[in-house]
Order: sequence, then C-alpha cells, then structure tokens
Amino acid sequence: MTPKHEIDAFIKDFVKDLEQGTAAVFAGAGMSKSSGFVDWPELMRDIAAELGLKVELEHDLISVAQFHFNRRKTSDGLAKKILEEFSGHAEPSPVHEVLARLPIHTYWTTNYDTLIEDALRKAYRVPDVKFDVEHLTTTKPKRDAVVYKMHGDVSFPNSAILYKEQYEKYHNTHAPFITALGGDLVSKTFLFIGFSFTDPNLDYVLSRLHVFGGKKRTHYCFMREVQKEAGDDDELFMYKRRKQDLRIDDLKRFGIQTLLVDDYRDIPEILQHIESRFRKKTIFVSGSAEEYGEWDRQEALNFVHALAAESVKANLRVVNGFGWGIGSAVINGALEAIYGNPQKYSEDQLVVRPFPQHGDNLPMLWEQYRQRMVSLAGIAVFVFGNKRVNGDVVDASGVRREFEIAIEHGLVPVPIAASGYMAKALWDEVLADPAKYYSGMDWIVPLIKALDTRLPNDTNLVSRIIKIIKDLNK
Repeated sequence: MTPKHEIDAFIKDFVKDLEQGTAAVFAGAGMSKSSGFVDWPELMRDIAAELGLKVELEHDLISVAQFHFNRRKTSDGLAKKILEEFSGHAEPSPVHEVLARLPIHTYWTTNYDTLIEDALRKAYRVPDVKFDVEHLTTTKPKRDAVVYKMHGDVSFPNSAILYKEQYEKYHNTHAPFITALGGDLVSKTFLFIGFSFTDPNLDYVLSRLHVFGGKKRTHYCFMREVQKEAGDDDELFMYKRRKQDLRIDDLKRFGIQTLLVDDYRDIPEILQHIESRFRKKTIFVSGSAEEYGEWDRQEALNFVHALAAESVKANLRVVNGFGWGIGSAVINGALEAIYGNPQKYSEDQLVVRPFPQHGDNLPMLWEQYRQRMVSLAGIAVFVFGNKRVNGDVVDASGVRREFEIAIEHGLVPVPIAASGYMAKALWDEVLADPAKYYSGMDWIVPLIKALDTRLPNDTNLVSRIIKIIKDLNK
C-alpha cells in the first residue's frame, strides 16, 4: 500500500486543485461495480462462453468482443448485454456521492451507466452529458458539470464502443473526444478511479493520447495492490507484484502517479478526507440578532464585519443565510475584502442564501435551505442568536437547528460565547462534552474555552477565531 505520508500529500495537493477549479475525474468500470453493476469480465462472461472461451483465461477482453462480432457479423448481442446489465436501477455509491458533492466540473468515463449524472442530480447539480460527437457542439444551460461518456450510453447501446475494431478506429470516428480529453489532461489534474492494472479501456484510451512536451501535469490513479489469492504460490504472487510494478512505472509516461490501496473500501475513506479538508476551507456563519446584549450595536456589527473580512483574507469561503441583524455585516465585510484586492480574492468566496419569506410550507423550505447551506462548509461559527417572539427576546431556535445540522454533517462547531444568547448556550453544550464535538482535536478545547471573553472594541477576538480556523486547516 502507498505510504500514509504520500496519501496525505495527495490529499493536500488535490484539495488545492479543487480550490483552483482544475480537478477532474476519470471513472472506470470498478467505480460502477460497487453499486452492483458488472465489470468487463462479468460483462463478457456469457459472450466468451458462447465462443467456447473462459473469461478467467482471457486478458484481452476487447478482442473477445471482436471475436463475437466476427462470428455474428453484428453487435446486437453485445448491445443487448449492455441493456440487460446496465438498465437496472442502482443507487450511486459513496464514491459517486462524494465526487458529485465536490466542486469538480469535468467527469470522463468509459462506463455506459448513468451513475455519475444520477449522483450529480442528487447533489442538486446540473450535468451536461455527452456521449456522441454531436453533443460536443452544444452546451446545456445552467450546467454545473460536464460528463463525457466516451464509449457511449446505455440508452443507445447500438452506438456503444464495444469491440476491437471500434477501439482501433476511435481516433477517427470520435476524434473530437480525443482532442477534448487531451486538452483536459494538459489543463486539469485527473483522478482515475475504478481501473485495474489489466483494464483494457485504460490502455486504449491512453494509447490515443499525445501529451506534448517533456513536462507533464501530475495525475493520480487508485489501484488495489496485488493480493495473494487462494491457490497462488509465492512465485506466482511475486510475478503478479512485479507485473503491477511495471504497470505503475508505465503509467508514469502519462504523468499518472499510482496510489495503491489494500482494499477498494479504502477509496471512499480517502475521498471523504479530501471532502473534509476541502470543506474546512469554507465557514458557515450562523446567527441572528434582534438585540446585542452587552455589546453596543455598532460594536457588534463591526465584529461580524471584521470576522467575515478576515476570513476572506485567510483565503476562506464564507457561507451565510442572511440572518436578521447579522447578514448585512457578514456580506459587507466579505465584499470589502474581496473588492479591496480583486486580483487576490474572488466573489466565489462569498455564498449568500437568503431565506424565503413567502410561500407554502416555509418551515420545510427553510429546512432544505439550511441543509444545503451547512453541507457546503466544514466549520460552523455561531454568533449571538436571538429573536423576538411575542414581544420578548429569546434564543433563536433556527440557530439551534443549524447547530444540529452542522453536527450531522460533521462540521467543527465554533460557538462565540462572548456574543451571548444561543451562541453562549451552544458553547456551554460543546464544552460539557468536548470529546463528542472535538474528537481527536484536544488542542482546540482551550481555544474554544477562551471565546467567552472579550475586551471593548476587541479585535483580538476575531484574531483568535481566525487562528482556530487556520489551525483546523493545517
């Protein structure tokens, strides 16, 4: 297995690519197999048997598909097999779901199924699916991601790329796909998932690519380390390992660095670490204020303003629901930092989702808003948190709900006790059981405890909050 420090370095580097918008994914059959679909050996099992061959003994399955086509003079049998195997309903796997939630805008796949686009829609994103050359000339309105299905789609099995002759002619019949993929490999960092080191698709795809120049962009590929199977003697096992090592070296020709895992189940865990690290670059500011307690109103607004501004300057993204008495200060602070240095900071660092005030079933709509807002972040900062009910000022139940959602989504809570109200109540709660909210982060507890005090016009409180957020991102 690849050493942990190399996996950690990959996670850190890939998060940077996510931040810069240059991350891409290339999905192979193994990624769909975890959802219940077949891989190439299973897809070809009956086809091989019809030819009197055993799929276990065949390593060039694309040639087996060609043999079947040669005998039948038609690809109808293969097309029917695709319909049978990939038309059934299957849910996206945890890998699909994590990748769909991440800000990845380019997905390539040799798979025929619809799992990638299904996962994107589930994550409230709009996929622009392209599985025919003609699709490349059009752009779907309001798309969030492009899914290139370079070998076709289950909905048009007769047009799918299946047998060897089609692969050999692909650079002519599907030249625009090759051009687009070549361009993406130069400008984006790819993560190859679901390919084995014997996968025929990977060979045929890479053989048609020409990456110009001696310097190549670094890409990554997950592969399962060769395991000693039942019946393997030491000599056969060492042979398999040697072949995998040679394969790994060969992939370096294309700038692909292989990350070996003991088990495919390790991959979702690694991706979740990527998501967690990326999300910690985004803070969700939760709060509302009908009054500010011991704070002077302007002093309180200055504090929130400074917190948002310093967050942007720390290269963080700020998410806010435009809470009463708080939202304007968050927006103004963030925008002041962004427009103060537009070459360094971006409007993308501010995400505002004002709550709808009219319509049917507002509580359900507010819950959906909260779920989506909170899910964007990795850290939740809670300030003030009060509202007026029947003339009385009470702790805000909405802020409490946002805290609950934040914990459900795995966010790190940072309640500012010095601001009072619901923020103080949440501060009491997390410190009553710090192991529950800060597992494995003992260092953060004294820093959270220190958030119950402030001095008049205290800019040091903002500095202490930003320090906590920066330390969480180390």
